[in-house]
Amino acid sequence: MEAASYDASATMKAWENFLGRGRSVAPGGLVRSVIERSWQRSAVSGVDPRGRGSDLIVSADEVDGLRRHNGGLLQAAGQTFERLADILGETATMVVVTDQRGVIIETAGDPHIIDAAHDIRLEIGANWGETVTGTNGIGTALTTGKPVYVRAAEHFCEGVKSWTCIGAPIRNPLDGSVIGVVDFSGPQDIFHRHNIALGMMAASHIELALADQMRVERMQLLELCLSRLQGGGRGDGFVILDRQGRVIHHSDAAVARWRHANPGNELRLGEKLADFKGDNWSDNITDIPGIGSQRIEPLMHAGAFSGAVLLLGPTGHPSPAVRAGTSVALMALKEAREAIIGESAVLIEAIERAERAARGQSAVLLEGETGVGKELFAKLIHAAGLTTGKEPLVTFNCGAVSKELLGGELFGHAPGAFTGATREGRAGRFEIADSGVLSLDEIGEMPLELQPYLLRILEENAVYRIGEARPRPINVRLVASTNRNLKIEAAEGRFRKDLYFRIGAVKITVPPLRNRHGDIGLLIHHFNRQVAEAQGTEPLHFQPAVLDLLERYDWPGNVRELRNLVESMSLMTVGRTVDLDDLPEDFVEDVQRLHYSGGSPAGTADSGEEIARIDDAERRLIERTLVASGGNTSIAADRLGISRSTLYRKLQQYRARH
Repeated sequence: MEAASYDASATMKAWENFLGRGRSVAPGGLVRSVIERSWQRSAVSGVDPRGRGSDLIVSADEVDGLRRHNGGLLQAAGQTFERLADILGETATMVVVTDQRGVIIETAGDPHIIDAAHDIRLEIGANWGETVTGTNGIGTALTTGKPVYVRAAEHFCEGVKSWTCIGAPIRNPLDGSVIGVVDFSGPQDIFHRHNIALGMMAASHIELALADQMRVERMQLLELCLSRLQGGGRGDGFVILDRQGRVIHHSDAAVARWRHANPGNELRLGEKLADFKGDNWSDNITDIPGIGSQRIEPLMHAGAFSGAVLLLGPTGHPSPAVRAGTSVALMALKEAREAIIGESAVLIEAIERAERAARGQSAVLLEGETGVGKELFAKLIHAAGLTTGKEPLVTFNCGAVSKELLGGELFGHAPGAFTGATREGRAGRFEIADSGVLSLDEIGEMPLELQPYLLRILEENAVYRIGEARPRPINVRLVASTNRNLKIEAAEGRFRKDLYFRIGAVKITVPPLRNRHGDIGLLIHHFNRQVAEAQGTEPLHFQPAVLDLLERYDWPGNVRELRNLVESMSLMTVGRTVDLDDLPEDFVEDVQRLHYSGGSPAGTADSGEEIARIDDAERRLIERTLVASGGNTSIAADRLGISRSTLYRKLQQYRARH
């Protein structure tokens, strides 16, 4: 966001000159470039510079329609408004949310300011797009696609020049398109740098809530789709569309069928294929180019239209459906998907690879650092491959028992086969997992002398108990997990090459948390609610400075480290608000040790990846807050959510260091 000094009288003079000069601003840099360009667009659009706010108000029926159409956005914004209620109650500030055209669909904040805003028609139903109302926080943020603040005289319309507004675009988490704006408005003296950050944070919180909604909606539509389709062949493809007609999921077969029907066009997640209108399926029958309408079937939930499934058969005729399986299998798949929290591209790609791998019978090798959640992917592969819902999932950690006992645990043993063996003999994990999935964690810990036994089982589909010569036929799907690079281990003789090639035919890398851009906030929100529910407490409230730091941290312990941190803070934080002083000392020490060493732990970061230092992040935040507070340390400490003594101590540390 462009920063510049502001002089009200000089800006007003520049505006008058602009109107008199025919859309040019006098030289001298008195007006920010973002404002000058907006003035020029406003003039070209024919906006009346003597106007007193919006002069385009939609009808009550249209407002109702807009609110229904943007129900998800309103629900997400409502959660953010609840958090802002105490902050905005007596700050002479109101907050509004608009749709993608700039029509206001919700307001909140200081009641006196909301009442005063009626004078300029800053109210529900009013259109504040830039082509309607000229330069303003809402319209200019929509036009530029970036956060923007407009101070008093910077507005294009004369009747709005006693107001200040700060607008931040709200983007669709699915495709990144701008779907609305959250705007903070009030008298011209509400402008503070921290209010800019508050606007951006509010937009971010709304987007996180939208992402959470979309994840739930996606799971619901997947379940509805599986329940809707019955019988069918493996060559069929299906595409699931949400209420807006966007692609939220598709099968592999659908990609090939789509290319055949639409040469040169690819089927992409987030792409809008249909324009559904209304809640009745009869209103939503539509033709999709190259496909038509005869292969679209509705997905109904509680009697209401929730989306649709597009069926693509191998012959170009309506596709027979795929068998849904049992309710037990469906529920297991739903729970396995919901257990993996995140919407980042790398995570979604790993999830989709795991579900594709589940369709075959080849062994799967899950690679990833400690704490990334490989066990959740093993459960997903098991759930996605269920047919009856009764197939077992047996998990075993190869590093959890001694070398002497490992063989007996995995392969079983004959009566009295070795010291400590049972008199009756015992089945091993492979036999217990028959007809299902055996998940072997830390496969790299398996001793070299036992690896030939595992290879033989995989080659022959039979297990030999230790001390027995007869094979016992089994049908087991192996999912192995490791935090090591088995390719290097095999090359250096620490792991058998033939076994590596056998179990590594299908490899899936579970991404580290530092590469899952946008997922940290979702995980914090998820663990915060989960821990609070388990402990019977209210969820924590994280100060912006803390969230910023957690987003920047490299997370060498990945998701497990993040969950443990949230649980620790939930137990140890006095009150339910977390500021920088509430972070555990060992966590801060780890951060500082990593940053002062100039890198991250071996094997956890990409080469040359730059890591921000915790003290630099804090220092920059404190300096900005002090400037915004006019140098008043009491006000700055209050805005930062820390005590004044803590602020003094940190300032002394920075001065001593620099």
